[in-house]
Amino acid sequence: MRLSPPTLLLFLISLVFALIAMATKLSYVPIPRYLPHQEYWFAITAYMVLSVGVIFRGL
Repeated sequence: MRLSPPTLLLFLISLVFALIAMATKLSYVPIPRYLPHQEYWFAITAYMVLSVGVIFRGL
């Protein structure tokens, strides 16, 4: 399996999701809670976006 580095755009999108997850978990920013365990889903989304960027070339 050949892996490639993600593009800068996908890396920044996953970084934003990860930062939102941390800010929600640590209560730095009062983000309204729409889902139970919202910070978990933000972290999973960040990981999945980064994984897609690594697995598929040119994204």
